[in-house]
Amino acid sequence: MHTTTSRERTGGLPYKADISCKQAWALLKENTDARLVDVRTHQEWQQVGVPDLAALGKEPLLLEWMSLPACALNPDFKSEISAKVPAKDTPLLFMCKAGGRSMQAAAAMASAGYGACYNVAGGFEGAGNQSDITTGWMAAELPWRLKA
Repeated sequence: MHTTTSRERTGGLPYKADISCKQAWALLKENTDARLVDVRTHQEWQQVGVPDLAALGKEPLLLEWMSLPACALNPDFKSEISAKVPAKDTPLLFMCKAGGRSMQAAAAMASAGYGACYNVAGGFEGAGNQSDITTGWMAAELPWRLKA
């Protein structure tokens, strides 16, 4: 008898799913418990901006996955998430610049027992070159602001 593994249930992903920025906004709007976790660096938040979830009555969690200048993994990432979001059934939507670091963070938190981890595949700035940014939170014209 074959039992279905979590990777088989998610199409081979080590977390629940990849979703678009607009799907992320809809999930954050529909589910009052859902949290957006922006895993970019302090420099990115300051220089580029952050998602603005005020219309949803929420704030994004700003937790670095990697820190500059060494691009070292944040050794406290899992414990910081656990402290801020103790319920492991809370939907967690991870976002970075274009979707790479957030994929890693979503996988890490899924392996830590969080069952509803999503990668926001387009990221905040999106994928593409400087003259053709076609994906991402900003390109989707979702609310954002400069970090105070």
